[in-house]
Amino acid sequence: MSFLDRHGSGQNTEARGDTPSFRRLLDDIAEFLQPLRQQRPPLPIFLGGISWGGKLVTALQRRHPGVCDGLMLLCPGFCPQVRPSRKERLGILWSRLTAPRRLFAVPLSDPQLFTATPRWQEFIRTDPLALRQATARFFVESVRLDLYLPWAVSSVRLPVLLLLAEQDRIIDNARTRAFVGRFPTADKEVHEYAGAHHTLEFEDNPEIFLTDLLRWLERRAGRVNAPV
Repeated sequence: MSFLDRHGSGQNTEARGDTPSFRRLLDDIAEFLQPLRQQRPPLPIFLGGISWGGKLVTALQRRHPGVCDGLMLLCPGFCPQVRPSRKERLGILWSRLTAPRRLFAVPLSDPQLFTATPRWQEFIRTDPLALRQATARFFVESVRLDLYLPWAVSSVRLPVLLLLAEQDRIIDNARTRAFVGRFPTADKEVHEYAGAHHTLEFEDNPEIFLTDLLRWLERRAGRVNAPV
């Protein structure tokens, strides 16, 4: 199992909060996965996308089809409820033209948006690796990714697991269900967890969603490895 830090975030210290383009982010994932496809014996590859990352793993299916065998979407950010204000968006657009690396606050500074658990709220508040600002270029590339996603929908023909939190204040669950419903794959499974907030792993009983995820993986991995 591997957990990738996105270009300019996590433990990547260079160009924090920036990206050359959303396509570069997609290519980063593909460049990591493609060598795994060449391993012998081949192993099934399942790609997880959490929150904003859900947009990347979905768009990847159009730009780099065939690099994985299934998608796990955890509260994916297709339909956000939180975004910069109109004034901030105008400032971002102007800065993209004049100063693309100018930093703007990511509009997710309130830890209560992510979890109702006090100890995890404190973790989010003090996390030294958290990305609290992003460049004008990144914000614009995020919008360009949003415009790309409807074109990617028709390419999602592999198994999909969608996990949602009932009390999510960051994404719109109804619109997210409708968006995933447009995927042409016949293998879609959806779970929505009562009382849960956006970051499922920060719930008091994360083993509930982890059990569903592991069961889904076991079933799909068996299908991929089944002899033809």
